[in-house]
Amino acid sequence: MKKLSLLLALALALCLTAGALADAVTMDGTVAASDTFEVYAPIGGTVAKVSAEVGQEVGADDVLLTLKTTKVYAEEAGRITGVFGQPGDAADTVATRYGAVMYIEGEAAFTVSASTESAYNNASTKYFHVGEKVYLECRSNKSRSGEGTITGVEGTSYTVEVSKGSFIPGDSVDIFRDSDHTNNQKVGRGTVARRNPTAVKGSGSIVRINVQDGDTVQRGDVLFETLDGTFDGLYMSGENLVAGDSGIVETIKAEQGSTVQKGGMIAVLYKRESMRVEAQVPEDSLNDIAVGDRVMIELEADESKTFEGTVTMISGIATASQGEGEVTYKVLIDFTPDTTVRYGMSVVVTTVEAEEESAEAEDEEVADTAEEPAEAESAGAGQRSGRDEGRPERSGNAPEGGFPENAEGFPDLLQNQNHD
Repeated sequence: MKKLSLLLALALALCLTAGALADAVTMDGTVAASDTFEVYAPIGGTVAKVSAEVGQEVGADDVLLTLKTTKVYAEEAGRITGVFGQPGDAADTVATRYGAVMYIEGEAAFTVSASTESAYNNASTKYFHVGEKVYLECRSNKSRSGEGTITGVEGTSYTVEVSKGSFIPGDSVDIFRDSDHTNNQKVGRGTVARRNPTAVKGSGSIVRINVQDGDTVQRGDVLFETLDGTFDGLYMSGENLVAGDSGIVETIKAEQGSTVQKGGMIAVLYKRESMRVEAQVPEDSLNDIAVGDRVMIELEADESKTFEGTVTMISGIATASQGEGEVTYKVLIDFTPDTTVRYGMSVVVTTVEAEEESAEAEDEEVADTAEEPAEAESAGAGQRSGRDEGRPERSGNAPEGGFPENAEGFPDLLQNQNHD
């Protein structure tokens, strides 16, 4: 009877365990993002370089894209003067106010406005060409002389740009074709004036000023650089477009050579701390799972890695049928990942409430079956103690006066007799 009771108890425990485990729900899922953020361009331009890759983890100051700046070059050699623009300024606005972003005082500091009226009376001295080299001599002080180039012709008038020599604005000079200032080579007369500095302008917003007031530059030197559009609040953020916050790159919306508009979206990033699991629960298991249930999450790539999670949402709308017409519903699960977890990983999700109840029930049943033999033995000992109380001791195989009428003592006595 004792063995039968033990077997029945164990069978009952197994049945209860099987019934509890039947309510557990197992789902396939994927590590996904619960929160993303978008990065927008503070300024426009052409993409010179893409510095980030999809899936790369970046910090707030890490560069995603680098824009190609428009460089403004010196058109002539000279000295920089009047630098009015600063990084962040709109070049057009500065030029409207000051006439230019900066100026260059060229090596040719003077010009001469001349005509052929005083030229030697000869056909050859009345006709000349743009670009022709001429020689100048001050009429009031012949020590002031120099050289120049004809830069413009209009009828009998022309302009000479002085490239060499020292003059005083207002000097009246004779102009010759030869350096000896021969009279029959005289091609005219003019008045010296200071040559206006060259205005350097640009478009877009200034990113970088490469020169300072007073610097000497050569033709072709970079003076400043700009980007399309305007910087908000005149704050120059530069040509490097950064993430602005830490995360994992989901999408880069630009490529090398493409054009980025100010305010245009350039990237989408995941927040690492916003990982969650998206799983699908079959229609016939909906009653076995609820929001708030605790689940166990196991990485398919590494079964030794498990995480506890909590069901936070069960969709009220079915997803597309899977397999042979199986209808499923999306389930969202929050959990705390470690550094080994990455977006897109496959996981297996199992509800844990049913497993815990099953384990508790099994523990209780095992405890009950372990206590049963001890209780039975204790009860038997009590009965024997009660029967033997007040009974005199007997020697031999049978008690005095024969066997007792109480049948309960008969088996023990009979067994002792058989042994004899």
